[in-house]
Amino acid sequence: MPFDVEKARADFPILSREIKGKPLVYLDSGASAQKPTAVIDAMSHAMRHSYANVHRGLHMLANETTDAYEAGRESVARFIGAQTDEIVFTKSATEAINLVAYSWGESLQAGDEILTTEMEHHANIVPWYMLAERKGLKLTYVPILDDGTLDMAAFDQLLTPKVKLVCVTHMSNVLGTINPVAEIIVKAHSLGAKVMVDGCQGVVHLPVDVKALDADFYAFSAHKLYGPTGLGVLYGKKELLEAMPPWQGGGEMIAHVTKEKITWNEPPHRFEAGTPAILEVIGLKAAIDWLSQFDRAEIDAHEHALYQRAHDSLSSINSLRIHGEAKGKGAILTFSLGQAHAHDVAQILDRYNVAVRAGTHCAEPLMTRLGVTSTVRASIALYNTEAEIDILAEAVSKAQSFFG
Repeated sequence: MPFDVEKARADFPILSREIKGKPLVYLDSGASAQKPTAVIDAMSHAMRHSYANVHRGLHMLANETTDAYEAGRESVARFIGAQTDEIVFTKSATEAINLVAYSWGESLQAGDEILTTEMEHHANIVPWYMLAERKGLKLTYVPILDDGTLDMAAFDQLLTPKVKLVCVTHMSNVLGTINPVAEIIVKAHSLGAKVMVDGCQGVVHLPVDVKALDADFYAFSAHKLYGPTGLGVLYGKKELLEAMPPWQGGGEMIAHVTKEKITWNEPPHRFEAGTPAILEVIGLKAAIDWLSQFDRAEIDAHEHALYQRAHDSLSSINSLRIHGEAKGKGAILTFSLGQAHAHDVAQILDRYNVAVRAGTHCAEPLMTRLGVTSTVRASIALYNTEAEIDILAEAVSKAQSFFG
């Protein structure tokens, strides 16, 4: 049956907002998704009725809050097919990737290689660049083809026994390309390399089973998954996390502290120094529970239909160039409009209450590959409608006439 978009939209208070008498058209969910009432209420309820610090208290509020926090970990684990002790909470997906770089990355030796791709977000490039500088490693980029797909022939050539880590996005935040992550992991493991998957977009638009993928590390953020900001998730295989040293020191991550010796806590707590994002974890659980009421295949069909509608409409606009035409791609439409700067285009769209993202999208190597300085990105979420896509197309057409 078709996805009931109006039922979903009714759960998002902000989507009923009007600006100057006209509806808001929010097409910036790839940067940060809006929040359903379930998330807002769950976090508010925790603050109003049962809040304390977690894990170490003996009073009722502490126990209730600890139970709610750890229930969030259990919910995340089920959502991606992991064990609860393989789920580490961080402040963002960026921090999750940095955690791996600063902890697991210390095991790498001078001369080892890291393989990433031209389409990565800076969060899956910069930590590895910094690690390579610290440790004397070689960082290499797998190129992309003109349609936005990863050049797997080049990947096969670049993947050598010297490569110890492959870093790849599950779904590009600019192109919408869905990478063959399962194939990449099999090939990397055959040569002894580990794989770090950036799942920030993938976990929103695709069903994820980290065990079926056999991913070594998988990172994503709560705020793109209809949850709150300030929270990231790192999945790591249990045996890898157990072998990794902590990367931040403080409370919670220790087992015992004396003046002479400190011993570390077991994962995942070893990597959660200090008071964690308690309310945010409660909010993420609410987001996952809310999302789980819908059929993911129906959501996928809905989003793809909207993408195709947008693609067909914008393709007819003179001087407009769509970036990323990979088969089976996700519902992200990124484009350039003649010689107009992306920021100028976005500002014109904003006059029509169409919210899009403009700039490099934290992917400067990809912009260089595409031969542009910036692009406009419309990212589609489950709550978007055909009417909103039509408003986008009309606004872009008017922007095109403005720039001539």
